Amino acid sequence: MIKKIIILFKLARKIAQSDALKIISKTHEPPLLIKIIAYIFAFSFLKNSNQKVNSTDEEKLCNSIEKMGTTFIKLGQFLATRPDIIGEALSKQLEKLQDQLPPFSSNEAKETVKNELGEKIYNSIINFSDPVAAASIAQVHKAQIKDEKEIKDVAIKILRPNIKKNFNEEIDALMLLAYFIESFVKKTKRLKLVEVVFLLKEVTNHEMDLRFEAAAANEFAENTKNDLGFFVPKIYWNYTSENVLTLDWIDGISIREREKLENKKIDTNKIASNVIQHFLRHAVRDGLFHADMHQGNLFVDDSGQIIAVDFGIMGRIDKLNRRYLAEILYGFIQRDYKKVAEVHLTAGLVPQGVNIDEFSQALRAIGEPIFGQTVKDISGGKLLQQLFNITEKFNMQTQPQLLLLQKTMVVVEGVARQLNPNTNIWNTSKPVLEKWLKETKDPLYSISETLKDSAEILKRLPELPKIMDKANQALSYFASGQIPQNSNSYSALKEKELEMKSFRNQSIIGLLLLVFLGFIVF
Repeated sequence: MIKKIIILFKLARKIAQSDALKIISKTHEPPLLIKIIAYIFAFSFLKNSNQKVNSTDEEKLCNSIEKMGTTFIKLGQFLATRPDIIGEALSKQLEKLQDQLPPFSSNEAKETVKNELGEKIYNSIINFSDPVAAASIAQVHKAQIKDEKEIKDVAIKILRPNIKKNFNEEIDALMLLAYFIESFVKKTKRLKLVEVVFLLKEVTNHEMDLRFEAAAANEFAENTKNDLGFFVPKIYWNYTSENVLTLDWIDGISIREREKLENKKIDTNKIASNVIQHFLRHAVRDGLFHADMHQGNLFVDDSGQIIAVDFGIMGRIDKLNRRYLAEILYGFIQRDYKKVAEVHLTAGLVPQGVNIDEFSQALRAIGEPIFGQTVKDISGGKLLQQLFNITEKFNMQTQPQLLLLQKTMVVVEGVARQLNPNTNIWNTSKPVLEKWLKETKDPLYSISETLKDSAEILKRLPELPKIMDKANQALSYFASGQIPQNSNSYSALKEKELEMKSFRNQSIIGLLLLVFLGFIVF
């Protein structure tokens, strides 16, 4: 208990002494009690002289969070995906948060590899380099291994020493802080602070088991092995464990370095289109997509092939949801809003009592302004976001994995437009959607046949698979921000809340006894 209180005080002081609360106050006014507590914890005889006068609020906030360490970096990244809790403005600020920390020593890294893989395998690794990249949870080293009598260049990803222990201690203390805030500041209860922190714990603990990432990368590679122009590095299972992940070393140019790509005579316009098409192909054809396709995770080799790395966050879509996604996007491409509305109704995604003409009109209100924009301003991701917002008014229950896909689509489109500002999202998407829909024998160009063929299946409603491995379950929680009441995680959350309630009561009783003894003694 004493250790937990000490950690809690340290975290509270970190928060109070940072710029975070001051900047957040500009968009969300905190209660007076929180301000008073923050002022007390922030008190110091030493003046903070590290402030950059000309920094923007965005830079100050990100800088403060990065200084607070891994737990707060992960919390910031998680909250960036929850504008419903923190608002759009703050969410956009947190999207700029960089997941970078100074590396730990190569000797510690080697010791981890030896302990995890055994001395025999460790001794077979040669030319183990200093860190080439360091993030908040792990860092990467370049090395060589012997695979089938051939020397292979590999990247070895290694978790930071004691990262799980330190993270879980801090996150438990942070959850306790959230519980205290919810208990004493009733207005904050609607934000579900305890549940948000618990979800972060679930997601990050899965991210800190590198076997899950290895399994996702391996499945992704199997799905895409015949996709021309796209490559997933090979996983070396004998060199992989819970804390160590070994995969092919990638020699390529970051997709953000447009000038370098053009100097290599690589067609960046084609790469822009390929990024979008590969992403959609993986989503609608395979139901497994890379959910963190930002510029830092995509490279291009000399032949113009796109190479993806970092498979810690992957998204899944079941078959029915893939059909739903393809029908919606294709319907909007055709500007057939009545068709889109009828598919929603037949699928049971909106109640049967909904007026189809009113719903169609609402969909038109989304689609027409988008098609009235210039090519460079049209966004499929933003279209889906508006669709989910408007369908809530018609009592449609949004599917969690579609939310994750929508967020990823926005990122993918951003990557494409960095390479080619005039990328036409709809023209690029259309052939992928058409091909998949025809292959599944759903003639969507004919609304009558589509509804006739798919009605019985669609009536079952797109839903998450009943049995999903833990990693995918965590990703679904990440996307939806909800914990199903029949899940093990829900039970664990309730147990944690009871534990914190007991801790709070014990703390209050202890404080009262201390005050009582003080009166007797003095």
